[in-house]
Amino acid sequence: MNYTRQEMMAIAAGREIRAGEMAIFGVGLSMLAGHFAKRNHAFHIKDLTESGIYGATPVGGLPWGVEDNRISSNATSFTNCMDALGVMVASGRCDVGIIGAAQIDKYGNVNTTGLWADPANPVYLPPKTRLSGSGGAPEIASGCKRYIIMAAHDRKRFVDKVDYLSSPGYLTGAAARDRYHFHGGGPALIVTTLGIMRPDPVTREFILTEYYRSSSIEEIKENTGWDLKVAPDVKLVPEPTPRELENLRAVDKTGMLRKKD
Repeated sequence: MNYTRQEMMAIAAGREIRAGEMAIFGVGLSMLAGHFAKRNHAFHIKDLTESGIYGATPVGGLPWGVEDNRISSNATSFTNCMDALGVMVASGRCDVGIIGAAQIDKYGNVNTTGLWADPANPVYLPPKTRLSGSGGAPEIASGCKRYIIMAAHDRKRFVDKVDYLSSPGYLTGAAARDRYHFHGGGPALIVTTLGIMRPDPVTREFILTEYYRSSSIEEIKENTGWDLKVAPDVKLVPEPTPRELENLRAVDKTGMLRKKD
């Protein structure tokens, strides 16, 4: 079967979503993975967007944003971002969320705010590169019972320490997150274009637990900005089945993931 690494990533993330869960998705890859799961195996998820659109299925391809009529046209109900993020997510009612990242560190902290020329400079100075911003990701990272991070895997993105903490992972590791009494349990896994990382149960440092047939442990370590540990029982991720690819591509009508390698 021919498929891209981006398609493998979307399927691997979607496999983590379970039927019956309350789930919240952003736009782009996170929405694609979520609606793949809804079509493929998690038929009865209760899905919500950051803007408060509930129970929708995109028509005519993925929407450009959560306000796009392609997702609004067949929604079960409409509310607003304050209800979605400030009530449903912040109260701990959401089982799972999916977010993206421009930078990720070894404890699953995410930066989507900006990149500084010298990370040692104070963050109150303007960044060298301003990013798109955090959107609803901090609320998802703080309030969901668990959340999934999706990102293309390269050394510039996977860093030892993020330039700016936009969305909290396990902060400095171990029990550091527990001191802030978030409703949410933290990042359950990081799904990339090369493999899957999960947190060590004690240190909370992310380690490599699975990799794809199209990648290798050596390639993943070379593209990670910290000394990535490998689980003793590291294993291959099962390749997409024909049915999974069919369902993913039915959601990805514009071929966004097939245009990349």
